[in-house]
Amino acid sequence: MKKLSKIIKIAATFFLFLGFAQTANAQFLKKLGKRAERAAERAVERRVDKETTEKTDQVLDSILEPGSKGSGQGGSPIPQSTEPNSGSNSGGTSDGNPGMGQTAEKSITVYSKFDFVPGDKMLFFDDFANDFIGDFPSKWNTNAGGEIITMGDSPQKWLELKSGYNIYYVPDVPKLPEEYTIEFDIGAVGLDKQTSSTSQLRITLSDDDKFKEGTNYGFAEIPFCQYAAIGVTVENRINGKREIRSTVKADLRDEILDMPHVSIAANKQRFRLWINEVKYLDVPRLLPAGAVLHTVKFHVNNLKDGKERVFITNLKVAEGGVDLRRKLISEGKISTNAILFESGSANLKPQSMGVIRQISQVLQQETAMKLKIVGHTDADGNDASNMELSKKRADAVKSALVSVYNVSSDRLMTEGKGETEPVGDNGTVDGKAQNRRVEFIKQ
Repeated sequence: MKKLSKIIKIAATFFLFLGFAQTANAQFLKKLGKRAERAAERAVERRVDKETTEKTDQVLDSILEPGSKGSGQGGSPIPQSTEPNSGSNSGGTSDGNPGMGQTAEKSITVYSKFDFVPGDKMLFFDDFANDFIGDFPSKWNTNAGGEIITMGDSPQKWLELKSGYNIYYVPDVPKLPEEYTIEFDIGAVGLDKQTSSTSQLRITLSDDDKFKEGTNYGFAEIPFCQYAAIGVTVENRINGKREIRSTVKADLRDEILDMPHVSIAANKQRFRLWINEVKYLDVPRLLPAGAVLHTVKFHVNNLKDGKERVFITNLKVAEGGVDLRRKLISEGKISTNAILFESGSANLKPQSMGVIRQISQVLQQETAMKLKIVGHTDADGNDASNMELSKKRADAVKSALVSVYNVSSDRLMTEGKGETEPVGDNGTVDGKAQNRRVEFIKQ
């Protein structure tokens, strides 16, 4: 009997131990599962960081001196070619940056609701075509330093903006009118999850013509941070007093890595900003009423020196940006530089859709109206090639009106005039930009 009792006690102890072991094992497995999950997350993060770093290094290698590893040690940007870039092939269309992941790869239908309309009177244009690699651009001023570089195999030139307290880059734009537009492209390399949440590009419209913020100004800040969606900030000063400061929610982490196109419209006090096809800011009374705003200024904040680098190109400032629809209806003719094409081709750039959309709205309202679309080029290239290119560009505009906005093709005629009717000096960058235009003429 004692032996049986002992066996029962042993069995009970065994089963108690087994139950405890199962519970402990379950808890252990649960902890192990969590650790495995965390380990998997860390592995994915390491993989992403590794691939991002490799891609960043490849881009940096294309900018830095051949043989440099681009490992964040800085270095002077060395071009792959020291030949001056005319920015013109078959019609001299230095309308933007060819290649490098630009908006040419995006379907123009994405921009079908894009409502930005550039000004029609050119005040300033600079793609740095007449500047030498390594120099500071001749049509700009700064209180720091900077130089022209190229990226990879692209001939497009960029101005690198240095980061620092109260460092400004000021293009030689004439005194700003009441209504005008600003456009430019941003390039950035070396950005990653360690990029500061306060790393930003500030675009300021100011009454100070040197290197101070000024008494009256308005600015917008575009973020470079990659670990969180920071948003777009807007702020102003009116007679030295801040009236507006706010941050609009926006996730621009992908866009800022893909060389975005920035568009700004200033209509008296109203300030609007688009990045690619999306409008992020529309502030009715940001800019001070009655104040004379002399300058456009660029300022970069909180970049890691030598690793994180920011560039701009294709800066265009134009007077106007008003509604072209009423002008076409009342005058029967408009001419615009706002319809852009890829360099030397008839491929429409997506940001051209703001103007084309307005033309389609006129045709939808004026059902009996017919239009002739006339393409013009600058004088670079030979006459025959420019004539053919201008006709193809007019045809491309017609195709967009038909395919995107469902305008009947029999209401549209096209013509190319090449370089035969210049409105600007083909010996200057600004003049060439004025000559590359599209006209719409009521028939």
